[in-house]
Amino acid sequence: MHPVLKIVIQRLLLGLLTLLAVSIIIFVAVNSLPGDFAQAILGQSATPEAVAAIRRDLGLDQPAVTRYFQWLGDMLTGNLGISFAQANFASFVGTSAESGSGPVTVAQQIAPRFENTMFLAGVTAVIAVPMSLTLGILAALFRNSVFDRTANIASLSAVSSPEFFLAYILILFLAVLHPILPSLSNIYEGMPFGERLYRTLLPALTLTLVVTAQMMRMTRAAIINLLASPYIEMARLKGISPMRVIVKHALPNALAPIINVIALNLAYLITGVVVVEVVFVYPGIGQLFVDSVKNRDIPVVQACCLIFAGAYILLNLMADVLSILSNPRLRHPK
Repeated sequence: MHPVLKIVIQRLLLGLLTLLAVSIIIFVAVNSLPGDFAQAILGQSATPEAVAAIRRDLGLDQPAVTRYFQWLGDMLTGNLGISFAQANFASFVGTSAESGSGPVTVAQQIAPRFENTMFLAGVTAVIAVPMSLTLGILAALFRNSVFDRTANIASLSAVSSPEFFLAYILILFLAVLHPILPSLSNIYEGMPFGERLYRTLLPALTLTLVVTAQMMRMTRAAIINLLASPYIEMARLKGISPMRVIVKHALPNALAPIINVIALNLAYLITGVVVVEVVFVYPGIGQLFVDSVKNRDIPVVQACCLIFAGAYILLNLMADVLSILSNPRLRHPK
């Protein structure tokens, strides 16, 4: 078996094992949240019989172990379950049900929100990755210069600031004092691409400030570590320009750590956008996750957490594979 294929299979098996462990943590944590969904939907004046009827209808009266294995089995078959918050409890709350209205599945709720989050992550990646690589290369080329120090100070300031602080600063300057971009990203299905991009730009810029710093600093550090190598010295002695030495000789050999940090930051764009989506009221999976926690919608919360974990594990696997493919010594181990 080819070494790369063997490593991919090992990483996949390890990822599945990690996902199983994460699913247990998610289930225990979500079911340990304070409050009760049945009590929340019926209010404080609900009778114990009505609360027990809803809990029985949702299966919340079953043991935790039984509910976990039932949820895990549904996950393996692609069934994310039924959203508690969108279920029809007309018979319990004393209202009439709408004709033809059926229960809303978790997949129906998550699918459009996940698409919006992926669009936001894609826009951010298109801006952040090229800018990070360019700034990192320039900082390594002109290290210890004014440009290098300014870039380091700016990157450290950005990475040290909370996302919501950066978001409100950008809202102040780009939406209030200088109304260039909208402060709320109220996008909807069927919106033209240009309008969607315009309304997504401000949260994308916020995420860009957060992730650019780490990628830029890793690019700079990886390239500087290679500049003292003998083959770099030989390239310089041949009279090759400093920029070409870095781009043609140093950068390809520094790809492994750069790919790893880029993958981690791309994973953050999917799993860590909760605060940014809440600030800009962006209809993504992070906003749905917060609303579901507030409504105690257990199936949606569990599905969102599992999607976050799966995306993180998958991107880490891709980073490992790309790091191996970019390094001949790892592709052909002795």
